[in-house]
Amino acid sequence: MIGLYFKIFKNSVLKIIPTKYCKTVNVSVRNIGINKANVNTNVVKDVILFKYDKETHFKFMNLFALCQFGFWTYLSSFAYSNLRDAPVNKSEDINWWKKINLGDNKYRHGITIFLFIIGWGILSITWMYSLKSVKYLILRKGGEMVSVVTYSPLGKNRIFTLRLENISCQEQRIMAKSQLPLKIKGHMFYYILDMNGEFKNPLLFDNTAGLKRNLK
Repeated sequence: MIGLYFKIFKNSVLKIIPTKYCKTVNVSVRNIGINKANVNTNVVKDVILFKYDKETHFKFMNLFALCQFGFWTYLSSFAYSNLRDAPVNKSEDINWWKKINLGDNKYRHGITIFLFIIGWGILSITWMYSLKSVKYLILRKGGEMVSVVTYSPLGKNRIFTLRLENISCQEQRIMAKSQLPLKIKGHMFYYILDMNGEFKNPLLFDNTAGLKRNLK
């Protein structure tokens, strides 16, 4: 009897309360760290983590830098050989820049060195950028070693292998915009992963070479 009264009361209440006042709430649950837990870093074969194959681009870039070095070196040699000592009468009422004797040794040597430094600087920066640009990042079999393949000024690839604990990613992959810097223990400056490249195994990268480590 009590159950019958409860059923009648329940049906009456549902008829009285309009359904438009009832709201449906969607509850979403975030599985934090599930990807990390499901990634097996003990790979059974070598796996490419990152690829940035721009061989032609780097060849032309280094050729351009070499041409610039030759051009500025020529200007440097020309300045040293052709700037003649031409004394100026400083008592004359002329503009200050006309009083400068570029053939004087201090100016001639200064201009020569300055022009050479420009050419050498362009060449050095371009070559350094090539050596620090990562072409391939390969996780070796077993998941404890990683090989870094970079470009080189002479066109050949440069490769070295190290343990994972000796590499540290300075920024999260998903947060990087144009470049992702990698710090490698015992190496000067950062290595660069260009974000125009392709992360072949993004989750595996995030859990191996993409981790930030304290390199002592």
